[in-house]
Amino acid sequence: MPYKEREISKMYYTMGEVSAMFDVNQSLIRFYEKEFDVLQPKKNKKGNRYFTAEDLENFKIIFHLIRDKGYTLQGAKDYLKSNMGDAKDNQRVIDSLLNLKKFLLEVRDEL
Repeated sequence: MPYKEREISKMYYTMGEVSAMFDVNQSLIRFYEKEFDVLQPKKNKKGNRYFTAEDLENFKIIFHLIRDKGYTLQGAKDYLKSNMGDAKDNQRVIDSLLNLKKFLLEVRDEL
């Protein structure tokens, strides 16, 4: 069985790291933070935002609803209020499928 590296997950991600992950401006992240109650990053005394893994998951759901599915801001808010559990489950399925696709592409490239 080949060696599999463990993914190192951080407890907190900075605003710059989150903007690089999603390839968006930091102003969009601040805007979504104001608009959506589920995004609650920790702030230090200087006001720097630190996002947890749960914040990233919530941001990913919001980003998917608005960018990929075409929801309006109000539509995304309403959807999250009524279907937050379903949205998290759907996002986990999407993430696992993307990881599977990535793995299969790596296997194909090695052949």
